[in-house]
Amino acid sequence: MKGTMYGYVRVSTKEQKEDRQLTAMREFGVEADRVVVEKLSGKDFCRPLYQALVMRMDAGDVLVIKSIDRLGRNYEEILEQWRWLTKSREIAIVVLDMPLLDTRQGRDLTGVLVADIVLQLLSYVAQTEREFNRQRQAEGIAEAKERGVRFGPDRLPMPEEFETLAQQWWNGEVSGEHAAKSLGLSRRTFCRRAKEWGNAEGLTDRIVFSL
Repeated sequence: MKGTMYGYVRVSTKEQKEDRQLTAMREFGVEADRVVVEKLSGKDFCRPLYQALVMRMDAGDVLVIKSIDRLGRNYEEILEQWRWLTKSREIAIVVLDMPLLDTRQGRDLTGVLVADIVLQLLSYVAQTEREFNRQRQAEGIAEAKERGVRFGPDRLPMPEEFETLAQQWWNGEVSGEHAAKSLGLSRRTFCRRAKEWGNAEGLTDRIVFSL
């Protein structure tokens, strides 16, 4: 018996339109009442409408998506989900934008093998691109730091008396609480910045303030 076709349409936000995906489903022959539209990120598969759809599907049914990224964004999870659907649940998958990704019954072993290879290749390319982007970002940050660029929120400028009080703090002449109060800072902020100042000045030992 021929399985039932179901369509899964996903957009990441409520503002995005799903019209092109719905048109593709209709042209492929998926009945409108068997198309699920979900407006959630594809970062993982914790999507209630998707989960409800695949759990109601039976062996031999067909899951139709317009493109592989509509199924998800994380290719490692896509591979795991693909294997679970096609092998454990015996649900076929059709990716409309990539005819090689078609595991419907009736396809020969070569066709199924090609689909698996293509998916593995897509996963490899996606992982390589992510690693390249991370490396490029790290190199860019390192180069910027060498040029003196600072990252993070703007640092609070210290009052004119800061260095004097920082030196006194390092000498054990004032407490961090007293110095911070004099400068209108929190004790935590003063001590952190005073430590940074002392390290920059080559100070290594601080006399502990005591009363």
